[in-house]
Parts: sequence; structure tokens; C-alpha cells
Amino acid sequence: MSNTATGTSSAGFGPDPLDPVLTRFARETDAYVSAVYLLSPDGQALQLAVLGGVSWRIASPWARVALAAATPVSDAVRERRLVWISSREELARRYPQLALVLPHPFTMAAAPITTGPTAWGGLVLHWPSTHPPTLSSHERDAIVGVCRRLGLILRQAADSGRPVTAGPQPRILPALRTRTAGPAEAQAAVDFAERLPDGCCALDPYGRITFITTAAADLLGVGLPDLLGARLWEALPWLDNPVAEDGYRAAALSRRPTSFTARRPPDHWLSFHLYPDASGISVRIVLSSSAQACAPPRLVHPAPGVEGGRASALYALMHLATTLTEAVGVRDVAGRVADQVLPAFDAQALALMAAEEGRLRIIGYRGYPAALMDRFDTAPLTSDTPAVHVLTTGIPSFFATFAELNRAYPPAVRQDGMAAWAFLPLITSGRPVGSLVLAYDRPHPFPQEERSVLTSTAGLIAQALDRARLYDAKHQLAHNLQAGLLPRTLPRVPGLEVAARYLPAGRGMGIGGDFYDLIRLGEATAAAAIGDVQGHNVRAATLMGQVRTAVHATAGAPPGEVLARTNRLLTDLDPGLFTSCLYIDLDLAHHRACLATAGHPPPILRHPDGHTEIVDLPPGLLLGIDPAADYPTTDIPLPPGAVLTLYTDGLVEAPGTDIEDAIASLANQLAHAQSQTMDALADSLISHAQRSAPRSDDIALLLINPQAAD
Repeated sequence: MSNTATGTSSAGFGPDPLDPVLTRFARETDAYVSAVYLLSPDGQALQLAVLGGVSWRIASPWARVALAAATPVSDAVRERRLVWISSREELARRYPQLALVLPHPFTMAAAPITTGPTAWGGLVLHWPSTHPPTLSSHERDAIVGVCRRLGLILRQAADSGRPVTAGPQPRILPALRTRTAGPAEAQAAVDFAERLPDGCCALDPYGRITFITTAAADLLGVGLPDLLGARLWEALPWLDNPVAEDGYRAAALSRRPTSFTARRPPDHWLSFHLYPDASGISVRIVLSSSAQACAPPRLVHPAPGVEGGRASALYALMHLATTLTEAVGVRDVAGRVADQVLPAFDAQALALMAAEEGRLRIIGYRGYPAALMDRFDTAPLTSDTPAVHVLTTGIPSFFATFAELNRAYPPAVRQDGMAAWAFLPLITSGRPVGSLVLAYDRPHPFPQEERSVLTSTAGLIAQALDRARLYDAKHQLAHNLQAGLLPRTLPRVPGLEVAARYLPAGRGMGIGGDFYDLIRLGEATAAAAIGDVQGHNVRAATLMGQVRTAVHATAGAPPGEVLARTNRLLTDLDPGLFTSCLYIDLDLAHHRACLATAGHPPPILRHPDGHTEIVDLPPGLLLGIDPAADYPTTDIPLPPGAVLTLYTDGLVEAPGTDIEDAIASLANQLAHAQSQTMDALADSLISHAQRSAPRSDDIALLLINPQAAD
């Protein structure tokens, strides 16, 4: 058999046969969420097929998970092993992106569903955070057993030609109830609830109101018919905020009581106390005297409130995650982290460190003096400091006071004047990247919720920093490669003043295929070339180097012959990229120039009197297309004081601009330029091009100015 279930027909059958197995397992193990993922027909993703214990609304972001993604279920299926997450901290360390959007306390397991070498999918299970830190042998055996039974069902279905497949939405398991009431008992329950003080209502696993008392409807200010079947935050505009839905999500996912307070306009404060179980959530609604009165004395068992600041921190960090996707270098990442993280957690100082060659290098900081950062920079990874310890162990450290820090690290001396610290490891794909230090000027308790979010944040920063370091390395490689392929200096030719400029496109790796060259042939002769290889990558730059070499090797021959030989070389190489090129022979003694072009933009000649003309050249085919292509030549006068301008299309091309109009505009700019030297003139032409329109291509420019004989 193959190692995946990719051979099943896409026209399969629903996952109904899995229901009784999952329901029985949930009752036996007290797992309050169970989900079955099935491999997609192409074997590249896991699709949610069966869901129990939690709303589809909550689970929908994970309806389809790439098999290669870093999630518990994909890791379990891909690596054929049980994945156990014992706490929020562990989830934040191992799966920071998942923990950021699911910061609620729970434990979870993910296991592969297999039969022999064939993987069919994966099983995901949740328990309350009160679960012991390890699975019992009974639970492990139960998980192995249920996965085996599910695998047999899926294999038998596939063998019979009726494979089980996931639908557009998962099959929802019926809620587990401890008992079912008859009609008379149901009415008695309604009567009982109506006699209670204040108000109450019941939410199903999807957050919809299935029952509500008259007192609760009065407190909410809405009639019973408008509330039944609706979600609280959808039926009540003043509850349509992150706090209300977040309180519901916290109760549903953690299975722990929680509460929140909201203001019903104009000035009625209501506290909502949520008590969840497998069948849904019971809600007590109580009139409060103020926004802080979340647990009035008459409520016998008030639910604990959602930890303060969590919603605002999460939304700030979601913004950070979005921001980091746009960061391109290490300095950019460091700046964005400081901008977002310090206000999100009310910290006063931050230091970002990267592991380099056995040391921790400080690559960014905020709120600390530079002199202090210099003292901590390049600390060896063998030193006994919190920043090194969290990096080498992968376990974050939180110190609410200096006394706590001093107990853990007796040699520690408070040098930064701060009172509390969070030391967070930056680890991605199991590799240490660096450390992050957050510092507070007052003692800070670091509640459990905040620790989890901080750890998730460190994971996001680690991934961004890793990408940024790779970008910087590639950018430096690009710079070195480009510098090595372009001439460092142009040769000095008596009677000739020249200036050259090259600007990369500013996107991708910063490598382009544009080039220019000046070749001294004799005492009064020289050759000039400019060209543009298609593309902005290493291949384009490499081919550019080959074209320059070919032009150098044949320089001195007539221009048409130089281009023809270079063209034959490129067609033999068959690089799959085309090249434009303009080659010129300069006869300084007779003040003449002979030109040939291979599909390159025409040069512009400024005469000594200041007027300009666009040199009309017979067209030649781009290099690398036809080995038999011919390149006719043109002879023009080049008197002393004239300026011959060679350029690539990046100097003139712009979105929405006709290329001929753009070349005419460049000629006009050249005619009116007041610059006295070639370098100043080159700078003014480049500056004009950059101001006139956004540029998306490389720019190469070569100015040639023959001088009068002394």
C-alpha cells in the first residue's frame, strides 16, 4: 500500500460511520473537543471532517491545514507520532502562531490515524487545563485504540469503493448531555429559572441562545423572540465588541468559568458570568453598579473575569504579525518590534539579540542607553545570564522583581534600573535565533495569560528575524556579485571624459542584468557598450557577466561584428534570457563614432551648442534569439564638447508612459541641464528620472564627452 490515502476516489461518502466511535471515546476519556482530519485527495492537506464539543464558527480557520504546516495535527500525521501539548506555555513555544489566536488554557493531543503504512488523517483532542501535565497510560492506550478503530473504518470504506471524504463543512457531533428532560421536567426547569433573581440564559455550543428568562431579556432591553436563536453579540449592537465574543471563546475553549462586564446604553452596567460544559454555556446576567462590579455579592459562585488587557494585547500583536510580514531586514524587524511590543505590554525597555558565532549580538534596542547595550553586546553563549539561558534551553524566564532575578542568578547586578524582566527565547524550526528582553520600571507579576501571549510573540519575532537575516545575507551577496560583475573603475582615455551610474531596481535581491563598459583600444580609440539582460536575479547577473566578457573579447572589430559574435555565443549557450546591447567604436582623432544596436534604446546626442537629437539607428534583433542575425552600423560625427548619452530602459520606462515620449523627455532634460561636469550631469539625469515617476527596473547610464585637443 502507498503511504498516503491519495488513491481514494474524490466522490466519497460522508464521515457518519466515525460518529459512534468518537462519541464513545469522548465519554470514556472526558475529552471535551474531538476532531477528525482526513487527508485531501492530493495528500497535501488535512481537511476537517468531524467536529465535536466546539462551535464550527471557532474551528473554521483550521478547516484545512497544509500537511507541511507547523501545527500539532500536521506534525502528528507527517511524523506518525502522538503530539501532546501540556500547557499554554508549551503551545506558545512550539506553535506560536496557533497560540496567538488560541490563548486560552487547555491541553491537547494530536495523533495520526493509520493502518499499516497508510495514513488516513489525524485526531485532535482537547482537555481542560486542569488535566495532569502528562497523559495517563489509560489515555494513551485509549488514543491508540480509537485511532486504530477509525483507521480500520476508513480502510474498509475505501476497500469497498465507498471512501470516507471530508465535505465543505465538517460533520458536527451531537452535544454530550448528562441527562435528557421530559416535557413536564422541562417546564419545571423554566419555572425554576424564572423565579431566580437577576437573569440567565443558555447558549448552545455555537453560541446561540436556546433559552432565556424574562428577567434576562428585560436586563438586555430586547424581547424574547428577538433573542432566541441569536448570538448575544449579534442580537445586541452594544455587545458587538471583542470582549463579549472573546469571553464566549474563552469559556468554550477552556471549559472554565469566566466573566466580563459591558455597558448597556446609556449607563447600565451588566456583568455576564459564563459556565460551560459539553452541551453549551449557562450565562448569569447581573446588574452591576459600575464597570468594576463584575462579581456582585449576591452571586454565590461568581465566575473569574477574563484577565485584563488580553484582548488589547492580542489585537496589538495581530497588528505586529501583519507588520512583520512586510519587514525586509534585521534593522527593519528590530524597529517594528520595538514600535509594537513596548506599548502592547506596557514595557519601558527592550533589547533584541541574535546568536552569531557563539555570541549574543544586540541588534536592536529601545529604552536603554547605548553605553549599557555596548557592555552586554557580544556576550558569549557560555555565560551564565538569563538571556543566554533562555536561548540555550528554549524556556522563557519571567522575573516579577529583582529579588526573583537575584535568586535565580546570584551574580546578577541591576545595571539597567528596571524592576521586572521577561527573557524570551527566539527559536524557529528548532533552531536558536536569539533572545528578546522586555523590562519594566516597576514590579510586574506576569499573569499566566500574559506569559502565554509573550511566548507566542517571541515565536513570531523569531520567524521574522530568521527571514530578515536571510534577506540581509542575500542582499549582501547580491551587492558583492553586482560589484564584481560591473567595472570598478572605467579606464582613463586621453581626450575623453566619462561618467557612469548604476542603480538596482530596489526589489527582489537587488541584482540586475544591466551593464555598461568602456574599453580602451588605442591612443585615440576606444569602445563603449551598454546592455540589459532580461530579469532581476542571479541568472540575469551571470549572463550579464558573460555578455561583458564576450564584448571585451571581440572589442576592436567593427561594431556589427562584435554584436554578431556575441549573439552567436548567447544562442549557443541558450540561457533562455534575451539581451539588448548597444556597442560603439569611438575614433577620437577624427571625432567620429560608429554604432550598432541589438534592440537597445537609442542613444541621445547633445551637440556642443546644447541642442539634442535622438540618434536613429537601424534596428537589430535582441541577442540570443537568431544566430544568423545581422547588425548594421551607423557612422555619426562626435565633435569635442558633445555628450553621447547611453542608458538602459529603466531610466525612461514608467507605468502609463509611452517609451518614445519618455526618451524625448530625457533628451529635453539633457538639453536644459546646466551641469558643468559629467558626474554632475549624470546625477541630475538620475535624480530627474527618480522624481518623475516610480521606477521598477534597474538603471544604467554612461555619458561620453570627447574633449578638444590641448
